[in-house]
Amino acid sequence: MRKVDFIVIAIVIVCLLPFFIFPAVYNAYLAGNQHIPLCMAFLKFGILATFGEMLGSRIKNGTYLPNEFGLLPKFIIWGFLGMWIALAMKVFSLGIPGFLSHYAPFASMPAAMAGEFSGMKLLGAFCISVMMNTSFAPVFMTLHKVCDMHIAEHHGKVSCLAKVMPMRQYLSAIDWNVQWGFVFKKTIPLFWIPAHTLTFCLPKDFQVLFAAFCSIILGLFLSIAAMKKSRD
Repeated sequence: MRKVDFIVIAIVIVCLLPFFIFPAVYNAYLAGNQHIPLCMAFLKFGILATFGEMLGSRIKNGTYLPNEFGLLPKFIIWGFLGMWIALAMKVFSLGIPGFLSHYAPFASMPAAMAGEFSGMKLLGAFCISVMMNTSFAPVFMTLHKVCDMHIAEHHGKVSCLAKVMPMRQYLSAIDWNVQWGFVFKKTIPLFWIPAHTLTFCLPKDFQVLFAAFCSIILGLFLSIAAMKKSRD
């Protein structure tokens, strides 16, 4: 580890400590989740997912912020993607238990999802995670890849946010061997489905936050995928 790594670790600790030391900070977080959930999702994903990409860059390039990284556009795009994820989590977490409750063995599913941890809640969380990760996640991952290519195409400049994305060009340029063979085929069943099963077992105030923390892992996956592509 280099000096910059210890500095980054220190900054992370300093940012997290107030939530554990000062009740007012923690209560403000809970109030924000209740009154402005989408804005909170924007901040959670904007900060944590961008940090995940910085970690991925550290692994791949040896530096957290290489030239043309595009810190601000990545933060903004991740923020809006985070709002989309938060909405999707709400839709799936309500819709899947509601659908299953029409079948006698799962009639108590909605109540179980709102209650304490139980076998029924674990089953419901798993079903929600499977449905979300086999329908929403591939579209989301592809859109994020396109956004990342758009930022790179404009050398990390904020002005890229005001320019139309040539979707056909970007979709054709994606390495689908890596996107399908690694990002979809391996990370979804081996990481995302188990991780989001745990997510939907958590109290509602921490679900989006935990999903945002998981996005740090996504940054690491992206760096691994990029290295796989470069080796190929």
